Amino acid sequence: MLVIENLTKKYGDKKAVDNLSIHIKPGEIYGFIGHNGAGKTTTLKSIVGILNFDEGRILINGRSITDYPLECKRDLAYIPDNPDLYDFMTGIKYLNFIADIFGIKSIERKEAIKKYGDMFELTASLAQPIATYSHGMKQKLALISALIHNPRLIIMDEPFVGLDPKASHTLKKLMREHCDNGGAIFFSTHVLEVAEKLCDKVAIIKNGYLVKEGTMEEVKGDESLEEVFLELEEDNA
Repeated sequence: MLVIENLTKKYGDKKAVDNLSIHIKPGEIYGFIGHNGAGKTTTLKSIVGILNFDEGRILINGRSITDYPLECKRDLAYIPDNPDLYDFMTGIKYLNFIADIFGIKSIERKEAIKKYGDMFELTASLAQPIATYSHGMKQKLALISALIHNPRLIIMDEPFVGLDPKASHTLKKLMREHCDNGGAIFFSTHVLEVAEKLCDKVAIIKNGYLVKEGTMEEVKGDESLEEVFLELEEDNA
C-alpha cells in the first residue's frame, strides 16, 4: 500500500529525514512517533506530494508519488496537523468542492456527507461559514472531507488534536473499520496511549533517523510505549 525506501529530505545542510524506510500493508494502522522536529511532518508531506525530497522513493499502490502524482493522490487522503480550510465557504460547500475534485456522484456524496456529518455531530453546522468554526469543528470537517471519497490510504498528522472525547472515539472506530476493509493508515501522534491501543505497527523517529519499528508487541515488549519512547530518547540523546 505504502512503501518508503531510503527517503532523505534536506533543508540546506540539515537532513530533516535521513535514509528512512517503512513499508505499510493493507489492513494496517501504522503509528509514527517522535519528538517535535524529529521529521514526522516532513515525511508525511513528502508522502502526499507536498514536499519534494532529495533521495529515495515513495510508492503508493506500486506507483511513484514523484512520477505519478495525480494517480497517487486519487488513492489517498491527507489530514494536516492544522486544518487550513477555505474560511469563506460554508461547510457543505467545502465538502461538495472536495467531492467535485474526486468526481463523487451526487447520491454517493450526499450519503457520505450525511453519514460522517452525523457521526461527528457536524451536520447541523454545515450551513455555517467555516470562519465561524472552532478548531475542533474544522478538524472534524477536514476528517469528513478526507473520508467521503473512500481513499485506500489515509495520511494523518496529529489527527486527535482539538477533538473532543466523543469525536476521538468516533475517529478511532472509523480508523479500525477502514483498515479492516482493506485500507491503510499512517499517522503521527504525541498521544502515546492512543497509539499503543490502536496501532498494529509503530515507527519511532529521532532527528530524522528511524530508531525502532515493528509490531506494537515487538516495539514495546513488556513495557508501555511511553516507557520505550522515553528510553530511546535518552539512549539516542
